[in-house]
Amino acid sequence: MTDRDPVIIIGAGHNGLVCAAYLAKAGRPVTVLEASGRVGGAAVTREVAPGFRVSACAHLSYMLDDGIRRDLKLASHGLKAARENLRTVALAAGGEHLVLNGGALEGGTLAAADRTALGDYHASMLKFARVLGKQHNRRPPRIAGGGRSEMIGAAMLGLDIRRLGREPMREFLRIVGINIFDVLEETFESPLLKGALALDALLGTNLGARSNNSVLTLLQRLSGQATGVAGGLSLPEGGMGAVSDALAAAAHASGATIRTASAVARITLEGDRVSGVELESGEKLAASVVVSNADPARTLLTLLGARHLETGFVHRLRHFRSKGMAAKLHLALDALPAFPRLDAEWSGERLVIAPDLGYLESAFDCAKYGQCSTAPALEVTIPSIHDSSLAPPGKHVLSAIVQYAPFDPRASSDTARTDFLERTLDVLERYSPGLRRHVVASEMLLPADIEKEFRITGGHWHHGEYALDQFLMLRPVPGAAQYATPVPGLYLCGAGCHPGGGVMGSAGRNAAKVVLGARRAA
Repeated sequence: MTDRDPVIIIGAGHNGLVCAAYLAKAGRPVTVLEASGRVGGAAVTREVAPGFRVSACAHLSYMLDDGIRRDLKLASHGLKAARENLRTVALAAGGEHLVLNGGALEGGTLAAADRTALGDYHASMLKFARVLGKQHNRRPPRIAGGGRSEMIGAAMLGLDIRRLGREPMREFLRIVGINIFDVLEETFESPLLKGALALDALLGTNLGARSNNSVLTLLQRLSGQATGVAGGLSLPEGGMGAVSDALAAAAHASGATIRTASAVARITLEGDRVSGVELESGEKLAASVVVSNADPARTLLTLLGARHLETGFVHRLRHFRSKGMAAKLHLALDALPAFPRLDAEWSGERLVIAPDLGYLESAFDCAKYGQCSTAPALEVTIPSIHDSSLAPPGKHVLSAIVQYAPFDPRASSDTARTDFLERTLDVLERYSPGLRRHVVASEMLLPADIEKEFRITGGHWHHGEYALDQFLMLRPVPGAAQYATPVPGLYLCGAGCHPGGGVMGSAGRNAAKVVLGARRAA
């Protein structure tokens, strides 16, 4: 491998674009191949009805790495926020809403003990989340067989945990693998507060409030950075597609070539190493390095083929849990919906419907049996309040993540989609009476729809569950957990790699560093 050997990147999702930008900045000839007609993968903005634009899958920015923002000069490429640091409004059917700003209560009523506990809880969780955040831009160490650098990597993780201090370290180790239900039950009294806090641990996951690893998923969510505020949430101007457009502009400015409508049919080999790709059109492109932003199963089992891999590795890969559990709702509205007893200024914040822990667990129960929740939990945004480019004057768009909708044939039919849409609208109507009459158009994307539209195996937003056995040096599986695969010249850079899902870009940057390091070693 030389400095001028071409690199092909499969998929122009955000991690693929980040990887392309860093490789091109280092002087490598890079071509990005995207199957769809636009860049962005699941972070795209598109119309749901004429004049109404939505963030099709990902809908909030809260993990984009600040170092990547600076390195790629994303602000100069047009990326800016329509609204930063959104509050969380826990909606109550009776109007006793809570407005949360991190660890502070800005609206509603809580007992004094819960108000104090909320600040302590938030500070502790952020402190624990920073341990995970420090790992985002590191290559995870090998489990065994590594040299001095692997030992240093493992030692750095241990040191980060030890630096928490004796008592915080013990608490971190006590809770990191357990369920959020128990942690919240021992900390708070308010059912509404507990429901809202638990939802943060469950969005996009295949977990219920009583499921182990739900504390870990909460810490992963909080580990991101948004405008320099840990755990902060923001709405990019122009929707999430604006993030992808800025990354594409940065990659192009660095010298990368991006080809849309160029679906890869297979990864080609010469002997035992990568030689390039063949497109669905029949065109063949040669490259000594191929980096895939597609999910691990699609990359290794479909585009490459299991026959080129060792049996044990294929077995591990097929057991990588990657079935989606979250649906996405989009509504085009002819007026701003009203929420009784909620000040209008709070309608543009992040609205959550999770009345209590029991409600969340009941919603999850349906999914265990392959059915969509009869009374789902929701994370709702109305981004057009802050960004007038998303809807015609006086009109609005509403987007929501809806838990739970399993990736299961019983929950993937047209009938199941229609029924789930109606049940979700029923829930929204309880909190915003009259909302239905303002609906101009609607769209419900089930995990099967997400798989089809965005080519994500299983329709999982994060390309795979985030859990202790699919974390760090185990993500996606041993043998492909450091971005390099068992096939020489083939690398992974998507959300199925460390550090996981969320629009952060760290996997793309880390993969680029590994590719460049392999070139130097060669």
